[in-house]
Amino acid sequence: MKWLMNWGWIVLYAFVLAISVLVIGISGSEPIEEKQSEKITLTFRHFWIKEHDRQMLNIFEDVVESFQKSHPNVKVNFEGMDQTDHRERKLKSEMVTGTSPDMFVLFGGAEIEPYVRSNRLMDLTEFVQANELEDQFQDLQLWTFDQHIYGLPIEGHAEPLYYNKTIFNNLGIEPPKSIAELDWVIKTLQKNGYIPFALGNEERWPAAIYAHYLMDRYAGPELIKELTQGEGAGNFNNSPYLEAMIKFKSWSDENAFSSPANDLSTEEAIRLFTQGKAGMYLNGNWDINLFHHGGSTDFQNEVGVIPFPALVPGGQDSIAGGYTIGIGLSSNLDETKREAALELMQAFYTEEVQSRIVYEGLRIPSMKISFDYEKTGPVFAQVVKLMEQSDDSFVAYDNVLSPEVTKTFLKVIEEMLSGTIAPDAALNQIQDTSQQYWKQRNSSLPN
Repeated sequence: MKWLMNWGWIVLYAFVLAISVLVIGISGSEPIEEKQSEKITLTFRHFWIKEHDRQMLNIFEDVVESFQKSHPNVKVNFEGMDQTDHRERKLKSEMVTGTSPDMFVLFGGAEIEPYVRSNRLMDLTEFVQANELEDQFQDLQLWTFDQHIYGLPIEGHAEPLYYNKTIFNNLGIEPPKSIAELDWVIKTLQKNGYIPFALGNEERWPAAIYAHYLMDRYAGPELIKELTQGEGAGNFNNSPYLEAMIKFKSWSDENAFSSPANDLSTEEAIRLFTQGKAGMYLNGNWDINLFHHGGSTDFQNEVGVIPFPALVPGGQDSIAGGYTIGIGLSSNLDETKREAALELMQAFYTEEVQSRIVYEGLRIPSMKISFDYEKTGPVFAQVVKLMEQSDDSFVAYDNVLSPEVTKTFLKVIEEMLSGTIAPDAALNQIQDTSQQYWKQRNSSLPN
């Protein structure tokens, strides 16, 4: 009997164990070890390192922090770099070797075309379609090649002319509507001890804003479109462009710009404007965050916003701007990184993030969202109204020219400011670079 009872317990234990194994097998559970998610590290490079970009950096750091909390297996390494170093040197070399970061901030248009042609940028067409984003953006033209999308804009921008209303009112100056009126304003400001234009060209592109506006005003918008497409017999050294460069050079020779402009930073130029030493300032709306003096934002109430003057009264006064700044992804991502990167992109492109970009960053949203511009401050509200009232806009020339031609364009503008090159010689250099670019480009195209 004792033997039977002992074996009975053994049989009962074996039976219970067998039933447990059967139940676990049916339920698909893994009782011994729970599957762990694969650890993923994404590299993300940005150029939000300047004071005027602090709000943008804060916004995207918050998004990344939230994303990492909801995706504990993903680590995002944020790297900030000087914009020129990133765009002109680092990213270019990385695109040749295929060693770019996983995600990066970049400019659309001509700048990314070589990356698209060399298959270094991820095609985001399916991502956009899958998330029903096709109609959510204001404009994807600069990010679309052969009907495929290779990056998404995160903000728009405009480049109006800002002026100090107090100075203008005290001197009886009306905002100029033509180049001739602007010449008069320049002389009037100088006679009264003011710098006409606060300009800091340390990064080499701010002075180009004056050049592309003058080129647009003297020649119209069609010529640059022809030149950037390599079509026809267009030549940079033409009469209208020469007049534009002569005008720019005359302003430089007559000390219309803060001096020495090539050695001043953007921040130093803005201080000349906000301290009432300069009457006007020309740059993008991204600088509005710096329109304060001594920590006070009261100065913004003194700022007026107008389009860059037309060639003649009643002429074209379109605004330079567009949706050029965005985020691209490397085409080299493996499947796990690709999935994580696209999920992070989903977190970036939301109505909440776009609203923060408007109200905190004072940037024009790249997506179609509603916002109350009256709550954004007096200067940004004027910029938005100006964009709404403008019949036309154009993309800045250094965004539509090929990177090679842009490099020469910025170089000769710098040299004209320093008085080391004549306008016709400057245009000849741009033309020579353009010819070399199109010759190389056409020879590399398949027959």
